Amino acid sequence: MRIVTAAQMREMDRLTIESFGIPGRVLMETAGRGAARAFMERFPKPARENSAGVLAGRGNNGGDGFVIARLLHEWGVETSVCLLSEKKRVKGEAADNLALLEPLGVEVLEAPDPAAFASVKDRLGRHTVFIDAMLGTGLSSDVRGLFEEAIAFVNSLKRPVFSVDIPSGLDSDTGRPRGACVRARATATFAFPKIGHILWPGADFCGKLEVVDIGIPRHIAALVKPDTRLTDPARIRSFFSPKGADIHKGDNGHVLALAGSPGKTGAAAMTGVSAMRAGAGLVTIAAPRGVSGVLETLSMETMTHPLPESENGRLGMAAFDEIKALLLEKNVLAMGPGLGADPGVRRLVRRLAAECPIPMVIDADALNCLAGDVSILRQSAGPVILTPHPGEMARLIQSTTADVQNDRLGHARALAADTGAHVVLKGAKTIVAGPNGRALINPTGNPGMASGGMGDVLTGVLAGLLSQGLSPGDAAAAAVYIHGDAADRLAEKKGAFGFLAGEVMEEIPGRLDALLHPRGRRRENRRVFQKRR
Repeated sequence: MRIVTAAQMREMDRLTIESFGIPGRVLMETAGRGAARAFMERFPKPARENSAGVLAGRGNNGGDGFVIARLLHEWGVETSVCLLSEKKRVKGEAADNLALLEPLGVEVLEAPDPAAFASVKDRLGRHTVFIDAMLGTGLSSDVRGLFEEAIAFVNSLKRPVFSVDIPSGLDSDTGRPRGACVRARATATFAFPKIGHILWPGADFCGKLEVVDIGIPRHIAALVKPDTRLTDPARIRSFFSPKGADIHKGDNGHVLALAGSPGKTGAAAMTGVSAMRAGAGLVTIAAPRGVSGVLETLSMETMTHPLPESENGRLGMAAFDEIKALLLEKNVLAMGPGLGADPGVRRLVRRLAAECPIPMVIDADALNCLAGDVSILRQSAGPVILTPHPGEMARLIQSTTADVQNDRLGHARALAADTGAHVVLKGAKTIVAGPNGRALINPTGNPGMASGGMGDVLTGVLAGLLSQGLSPGDAAAAAVYIHGDAADRLAEKKGAFGFLAGEVMEEIPGRLDALLHPRGRRRENRRVFQKRR
């Protein structure tokens, strides 16, 4: 599903009006009518039990609100409008629709300043539900003054709010509140979801999202070229094709996991086993000699390769030549979980990042070894996938976690463009950004994943899919989706919190099968992994 920025949506509207010839008033009528239907579906009480208060600005968002008010009145819902402006300042199609309300007897209260708004609060407070048509997607600064007061008032009533296009006060490109923000129970947006509807915390402020078709022609959308999509199961399924009946483990690829150190063998083991759960044919865990014996007891299916270690039991440059030789017969390197980040490990990781000839998944401690100077990734001999959580991302780009969270999509895209790597920015609504500027937002996953080991499992799943021939971008999107879906399944079975990373790992094969065969196709026709490219 395409997701657009506010600027892209404005351009689609402009092209539809100017080059395709659909009048702006028709688009506004279509939008308002679709939103009014969505409102009635969301609040299906008999008309006599509903009383709707429409809070409207003087722009097009308010114009949509005027259309909704007119239609609700015609459908028997008691409706009034609070205009946060003077009537004479409303222009264009919005003014045309405002003018239609008076002949119908729809009450319009003018409240162009805080004092006027205070005088109508009691009359507004009688409504059982509110329609927010105040600000829309054009918001470019923090909410202040009259609109801040109106938003605070609506939120304080704790009654259902239905937002038009986007909750007032929400940044449509980042999903972050710009000061005060309406907390809606449902939102009707037009043509395409906006990025702010999907990213966190925007998704929480929007409530249930309904996308209303307003007649934007397909070729217009294609001209604007939206470069962000919401990952969906059909898209993930398209990455896969059947394996032959005569396939053997060598055809499913060999993952080398460079992971583990004293006290962190679990991270290495989960990475290796998760790669096999995702279908890798062979996995070798290369770890310091002192912990290899422990790793052999944690998994019977993975192989281990003990490497020379430093005095503190971790890896260093003494292991480089041996690792380089190991890479010759492997398909993917997964590097980072449990490695540590002392100077010796840092030198090793940076050298491998520049010289590794096969696809790399760089996670956890290996990311911290790159922190502050990611320029070495531009020299990488093979494709690179980075999988930072927000704190690791902040260290990579020498910023703060708060700054990263304020523009997750922008930072993920910028790092991908700067390094040529695919970037998986983990967290609520994980982002997969490619060096070509395109990005996917992942819908699966839940707060129960905020516990140790979850990232190690994702690294393993991603490496396992890469080993079987998926491209870096496809493997990243599929791994993130399946990983989150497995956790969602556990949340349903066990509860919202308390399930373990190892349990998510065990769910991977079943969720992968459910994804590829949603209607229980006959076993002999089942689709599995894509042919090696």
